[in-house]
Amino acid sequence: MSSTVGPAAGRREPARWPRHSYDPLSSGRCGLVTGARRTHGGRHDTHLRLTPHTSGSLPHTSGSLPLTGRVAVVTGASSGIGAATARRLAHGGASVALLGRREDRLEALAGELRRDAPGAVLPVAVDLTDGEAVPEAARAVAGALGTVDLVVANAGVMLGAPFERAPSDEWDRMIDVNLRGLLHTYRAFADDLLAAGARGGPADLVHVGSVGGHALFPDWSVYCATKAAVAHLTRNLRAELGPRGVRVKNIEPGVTGTELGADMQDLGMRETLSRLRSGVGPLAAEDIAEAIAFAVSAPPHVNVAEMVVVPVRQG
Repeated sequence: MSSTVGPAAGRREPARWPRHSYDPLSSGRCGLVTGARRTHGGRHDTHLRLTPHTSGSLPHTSGSLPLTGRVAVVTGASSGIGAATARRLAHGGASVALLGRREDRLEALAGELRRDAPGAVLPVAVDLTDGEAVPEAARAVAGALGTVDLVVANAGVMLGAPFERAPSDEWDRMIDVNLRGLLHTYRAFADDLLAAGARGGPADLVHVGSVGGHALFPDWSVYCATKAAVAHLTRNLRAELGPRGVRVKNIEPGVTGTELGADMQDLGMRETLSRLRSGVGPLAAEDIAEAIAFAVSAPPHVNVAEMVVVPVRQG
Protein backbone atom coordinates (compact mmCIF):
# COMPACT_ATOMS: atom_id res chain seq x y z
CA MET A 1 0.00 0.00 0.00
CA SER A 2 1.38 3.39 -0.93
CA SER A 3 0.46 6.95 -0.17
CA THR A 4 0.72 10.08 -2.24
CA VAL A 5 3.46 12.46 -1.14
CA GLY A 6 3.19 16.08 -2.18
CA PRO A 7 3.97 19.59 -0.97
CA ALA A 8 1.27 19.30 1.70
CA ALA A 9 3.17 16.35 3.20
CA GLY A 10 6.23 18.48 3.92
CA ARG A 11 8.21 18.21 0.71
CA ARG A 12 10.57 21.16 0.40
CA GLU A 13 11.74 22.57 -2.88
CA PRO A 14 15.50 23.14 -2.87
CA ALA A 15 16.46 26.71 -2.13
CA ARG A 16 18.14 28.66 -4.88
CA TRP A 17 21.68 29.71 -4.11
CA PRO A 18 22.25 33.40 -4.72
CA ARG A 19 24.11 34.32 -7.86
CA HIS A 20 27.42 36.06 -7.37
CA SER A 21 27.22 39.49 -8.93
CA TYR A 22 28.83 42.83 -8.24
CA ASP A 23 27.03 46.16 -8.16
CA PRO A 24 29.21 48.49 -6.12
CA LEU A 25 27.16 51.68 -6.25
CA SER A 26 28.22 53.32 -3.03
CA SER A 27 30.14 52.70 0.15
CA GLY A 28 29.61 53.01 3.84
CA ARG A 29 32.02 55.03 5.90
CA CYS A 30 33.54 54.09 9.21
CA GLY A 31 36.74 55.19 10.84
CA LEU A 32 39.84 53.40 12.07
CA VAL A 33 39.89 51.59 15.38
CA THR A 34 43.28 51.09 16.97
CA GLY A 35 44.01 48.97 20.01
CA ALA A 36 46.93 49.05 22.38
CA ARG A 37 47.71 47.61 25.79
CA ARG A 38 49.48 49.62 28.43
CA THR A 39 50.82 48.39 31.74
CA HIS A 40 50.08 50.30 34.92
CA GLY A 41 51.68 48.78 37.98
CA GLY A 42 51.18 45.25 36.71
CA ARG A 43 47.65 45.95 35.41
CA HIS A 44 47.04 45.71 31.66
CA ASP A 45 44.55 48.10 30.06
CA THR A 46 43.36 47.91 26.46
CA HIS A 47 42.72 51.24 24.75
CA LEU A 48 40.67 51.50 21.57
CA ARG A 49 40.18 54.64 19.50
CA LEU A 50 37.57 55.10 16.78
CA THR A 51 38.32 57.84 14.29
CA PRO A 52 35.07 58.68 12.51
CA HIS A 53 34.87 59.23 8.76
CA THR A 54 32.21 61.81 7.99
CA SER A 55 31.96 61.69 4.20
CA GLY A 56 28.44 60.87 3.13
CA SER A 57 27.36 58.15 0.75
CA LEU A 58 24.25 57.27 -1.17
CA PRO A 59 22.30 54.26 0.07
CA HIS A 60 22.83 51.05 -1.83
CA THR A 61 19.52 49.83 -3.23
CA SER A 62 20.47 46.84 -5.37
CA GLY A 63 18.99 43.51 -4.33
CA SER A 64 21.38 41.53 -6.51
CA LEU A 65 24.24 41.17 -4.06
CA PRO A 66 24.16 37.86 -2.18
CA LEU A 67 25.71 39.17 1.05
CA THR A 68 23.68 42.35 1.40
CA GLY A 69 22.76 42.95 5.03
CA ARG A 70 25.44 40.71 6.48
CA VAL A 71 28.12 41.91 8.87
CA ALA A 72 31.47 40.18 8.41
CA VAL A 73 34.75 40.11 10.29
CA VAL A 74 37.94 39.03 8.50
CA THR A 75 41.13 38.47 10.48
CA GLY A 76 44.55 38.74 8.91
CA ALA A 77 42.98 41.27 6.56
CA SER A 78 46.12 43.28 5.88
CA SER A 79 47.38 40.99 3.10
CA GLY A 80 46.96 37.78 1.14
CA ILE A 81 43.86 35.65 1.56
CA GLY A 82 42.49 37.92 4.28
CA ALA A 83 42.64 41.06 2.14
CA ALA A 84 41.24 39.23 -0.89
CA THR A 85 38.39 37.79 1.20
CA ALA A 86 37.57 41.20 2.66
CA ARG A 87 37.36 42.62 -0.86
CA ARG A 88 35.19 39.75 -2.07
CA LEU A 89 32.74 39.95 0.83
CA ALA A 90 32.54 43.73 0.64
CA HIS A 91 31.83 43.67 -3.09
CA GLY A 92 29.27 40.94 -2.39
CA GLY A 93 27.30 43.42 -0.29
CA ALA A 94 28.50 42.75 3.27
CA SER A 95 29.69 45.33 5.75
CA VAL A 96 33.19 44.25 6.74
CA ALA A 97 35.46 44.74 9.73
CA LEU A 98 39.13 44.36 8.82
CA LEU A 99 41.18 42.93 11.70
CA GLY A 100 44.96 42.71 11.71
CA ARG A 101 48.15 44.09 13.17
CA ARG A 102 49.38 46.34 10.36
CA GLU A 103 47.41 49.52 10.75
CA ASP A 104 48.74 51.22 7.62
CA ARG A 105 47.66 48.34 5.40
CA LEU A 106 44.23 48.14 7.01
CA GLU A 107 43.71 51.85 6.41
CA ALA A 108 44.78 51.52 2.77
CA LEU A 109 42.41 48.59 2.16
CA ALA A 110 39.56 50.39 3.90
CA GLY A 111 40.11 53.44 1.73
CA GLU A 112 40.00 51.28 -1.38
CA LEU A 113 36.78 49.54 -0.34
CA ARG A 114 35.04 52.74 0.68
CA ARG A 115 35.43 54.01 -2.86
CA ASP A 116 33.65 51.15 -4.60
CA ALA A 117 31.99 48.69 -2.17
CA PRO A 118 28.38 49.12 -1.02
CA GLY A 119 28.69 48.30 2.68
CA ALA A 120 30.39 49.92 5.63
CA VAL A 121 34.08 49.18 6.25
CA LEU A 122 35.79 49.30 9.64
CA PRO A 123 39.55 48.77 10.07
CA VAL A 124 40.53 47.49 13.51
CA ALA A 125 44.19 47.22 14.45
CA VAL A 126 44.53 44.42 16.99
CA ASP A 127 46.88 41.63 18.04
CA LEU A 128 44.79 38.46 17.90
CA THR A 129 47.11 36.66 20.29
CA ASP A 130 46.13 39.15 23.01
CA GLY A 131 43.18 37.58 24.77
CA GLU A 132 42.17 40.90 26.35
CA ALA A 133 42.42 43.07 23.24
CA VAL A 134 40.30 40.88 20.96
CA PRO A 135 37.05 41.22 22.97
CA GLU A 136 37.59 44.99 23.01
CA ALA A 137 37.91 44.93 19.23
CA ALA A 138 34.71 42.86 19.01
CA ARG A 139 32.82 45.45 21.03
CA ALA A 140 34.08 48.19 18.73
CA VAL A 141 32.89 46.23 15.70
CA ALA A 142 29.45 45.67 17.21
CA GLY A 143 29.16 49.34 18.10
CA ALA A 144 30.02 50.48 14.59
CA LEU A 145 28.51 47.79 12.37
CA GLY A 146 25.96 45.88 14.45
CA THR A 147 25.65 42.18 15.20
CA VAL A 148 28.26 40.09 13.39
CA ASP A 149 26.92 37.04 11.52
CA LEU A 150 30.01 36.07 9.50
CA VAL A 151 33.52 35.54 10.89
CA VAL A 152 36.45 34.49 8.70
CA ALA A 153 39.29 33.41 11.01
CA ASN A 154 42.10 33.64 8.49
CA ALA A 155 45.10 35.04 10.37
CA GLY A 156 48.02 32.64 10.38
CA VAL A 157 51.76 32.19 10.01
CA MET A 158 53.72 29.45 8.24
CA LEU A 159 57.28 28.88 9.43
CA GLY A 160 59.18 25.82 8.32
CA ALA A 161 62.50 24.21 9.23
CA PRO A 162 63.88 20.72 9.88
CA PHE A 163 62.50 19.76 13.27
CA GLU A 164 65.84 19.20 15.01
CA ARG A 165 67.03 22.75 14.32
CA ALA A 166 63.81 24.72 14.06
CA PRO A 167 63.78 27.86 16.26
CA SER A 168 61.43 27.24 19.15
CA ASP A 169 60.24 30.83 19.06
CA GLU A 170 58.80 30.08 15.62
CA TRP A 171 56.92 27.12 17.12
CA ASP A 172 55.50 29.43 19.78
CA ARG A 173 54.47 32.00 17.20
CA MET A 174 52.61 29.45 15.06
CA ILE A 175 50.78 28.04 18.06
CA ASP A 176 49.90 31.55 19.27
CA VAL A 177 48.60 32.85 15.95
CA ASN A 178 47.28 29.74 14.20
CA LEU A 179 45.53 28.26 17.20
CA ARG A 180 45.24 30.65 20.14
CA GLY A 181 44.42 33.59 17.87
CA LEU A 182 41.69 31.54 16.23
CA LEU A 183 40.26 30.56 19.63
CA HIS A 184 40.26 34.19 20.78
CA THR A 185 38.50 35.21 17.58
CA TYR A 186 35.58 32.84 17.93
CA ARG A 187 35.21 33.45 21.67
CA ALA A 188 34.99 37.20 21.07
CA PHE A 189 32.24 36.89 18.45
CA ALA A 190 30.46 33.81 19.81
CA ASP A 191 27.48 35.66 21.26
CA ASP A 192 26.85 37.48 17.98
CA LEU A 193 27.02 34.32 15.90
CA LEU A 194 24.77 32.38 18.27
CA ALA A 195 22.25 35.22 18.25
CA ALA A 196 22.27 35.28 14.44
CA GLY A 197 21.80 31.52 14.33
CA ALA A 198 18.94 31.67 16.79
CA ARG A 199 17.13 34.13 14.51
CA GLY A 200 17.20 31.55 11.73
CA GLY A 201 19.36 33.52 9.34
CA PRO A 202 22.82 32.56 8.15
CA ALA A 203 25.56 32.54 10.78
CA ASP A 204 29.03 31.48 9.65
CA LEU A 205 32.31 30.75 11.39
CA VAL A 206 34.90 30.12 8.67
CA HIS A 207 38.32 28.75 9.56
CA VAL A 208 41.04 29.04 6.95
CA GLY A 209 43.08 25.90 7.47
CA SER A 210 45.48 24.16 5.11
CA VAL A 211 45.92 20.90 3.26
CA GLY A 212 48.87 20.60 5.62
CA GLY A 213 46.34 19.62 8.28
CA HIS A 214 45.97 16.17 6.70
CA ALA A 215 48.83 15.81 4.19
CA LEU A 216 52.53 15.12 4.81
CA PHE A 217 55.04 17.91 4.31
CA PRO A 218 58.55 17.19 5.66
CA ASP A 219 60.14 20.13 7.49
CA TRP A 220 56.74 21.71 8.11
CA SER A 221 55.74 19.45 11.03
CA VAL A 222 54.71 22.06 13.59
CA TYR A 223 52.85 24.20 11.06
CA CYS A 224 50.97 21.10 9.89
CA ALA A 225 50.22 20.18 13.50
CA THR A 226 48.58 23.58 14.10
CA LYS A 227 46.44 23.15 10.99
CA ALA A 228 45.46 19.61 12.01
CA ALA A 229 44.29 21.13 15.29
CA VAL A 230 42.24 23.68 13.34
CA ALA A 231 40.64 20.90 11.27
CA HIS A 232 39.56 18.87 14.29
CA LEU A 233 38.50 21.95 16.22
CA THR A 234 36.26 22.83 13.28
CA ARG A 235 34.64 19.39 13.26
CA ASN A 236 33.93 19.50 16.99
CA LEU A 237 32.61 23.05 16.91
CA ARG A 238 30.41 22.08 13.99
CA ALA A 239 28.85 19.33 16.13
CA GLU A 240 28.49 21.74 19.06
CA LEU A 241 27.19 24.81 17.22
CA GLY A 242 25.33 23.34 14.26
CA PRO A 243 22.27 22.45 16.35
CA ARG A 244 22.26 26.09 17.47
CA GLY A 245 22.19 27.44 13.92
CA VAL A 246 25.86 28.31 13.39
CA ARG A 247 27.58 26.90 10.30
CA VAL A 248 31.22 26.09 11.10
CA LYS A 249 33.41 25.36 8.12
CA ASN A 250 37.05 24.79 7.24
CA ILE A 251 38.49 26.02 3.94
CA GLU A 252 41.81 24.29 3.25
CA PRO A 253 43.99 25.95 0.61
CA GLY A 254 46.80 24.18 -1.16
CA VAL A 255 49.82 26.01 -2.53
CA THR A 256 48.86 29.67 -2.79
CA GLY A 257 50.90 32.70 -3.80
CA THR A 258 50.87 35.05 -0.79
CA GLU A 259 53.32 36.58 1.69
CA LEU A 260 52.94 33.54 3.92
CA GLY A 261 56.38 32.17 4.81
CA ALA A 262 58.29 35.28 3.77
CA ASP A 263 59.42 35.87 7.36
CA MET A 264 60.89 32.41 8.02
CA GLN A 265 64.27 32.47 9.70
CA ASP A 266 65.50 29.48 7.66
CA LEU A 267 66.61 30.92 4.30
CA GLY A 268 66.80 27.48 2.75
CA MET A 269 63.14 26.89 3.54
CA ARG A 270 62.24 30.19 1.91
CA GLU A 271 63.93 28.99 -1.26
CA THR A 272 62.19 25.61 -1.00
CA LEU A 273 58.81 27.30 -0.67
CA SER A 274 59.53 29.53 -3.66
CA ARG A 275 60.40 26.51 -5.81
CA LEU A 276 57.27 24.70 -4.65
CA ARG A 277 55.07 27.60 -5.64
CA SER A 278 56.68 28.10 -9.02
CA GLY A 279 56.59 24.37 -9.73
CA VAL A 280 52.84 23.80 -9.30
CA GLY A 281 51.41 27.09 -10.51
CA PRO A 282 50.00 28.41 -7.23
CA LEU A 283 46.51 29.59 -6.57
CA ALA A 284 45.91 33.30 -6.12
CA ALA A 285 44.51 34.64 -2.87
CA GLU A 286 41.42 35.63 -4.85
CA ASP A 287 40.76 31.96 -5.64
CA ILE A 288 40.39 31.19 -1.96
CA ALA A 289 38.27 34.30 -1.45
CA GLU A 290 35.88 33.05 -4.12
CA ALA A 291 35.63 29.67 -2.40
CA ILE A 292 34.79 31.37 0.91
CA ALA A 293 32.18 33.62 -0.73
CA PHE A 294 30.58 30.57 -2.36
CA ALA A 295 30.42 28.67 0.94
CA VAL A 296 28.86 31.49 2.97
CA SER A 297 26.31 32.31 0.23
CA ALA A 298 24.61 28.93 0.59
CA PRO A 299 21.01 28.88 1.88
CA PRO A 300 20.91 29.01 5.70
CA HIS A 301 20.07 25.29 6.03
CA VAL A 302 23.15 24.26 3.99
CA ASN A 303 26.66 24.08 5.41
CA VAL A 304 29.59 23.66 3.05
CA ALA A 305 31.46 22.11 5.95
CA GLU A 306 34.88 21.35 4.48
CA MET A 307 36.44 22.50 1.24
CA VAL A 308 39.88 21.63 -0.13
CA VAL A 309 41.04 24.09 -2.81
CA VAL A 310 44.30 23.23 -4.58
CA PRO A 311 46.09 23.97 -7.85
CA VAL A 312 45.39 21.30 -10.44
CA ARG A 313 49.08 20.38 -10.63
CA GLN A 314 49.31 19.87 -6.89
CA GLY A 315 47.02 16.86 -7.29
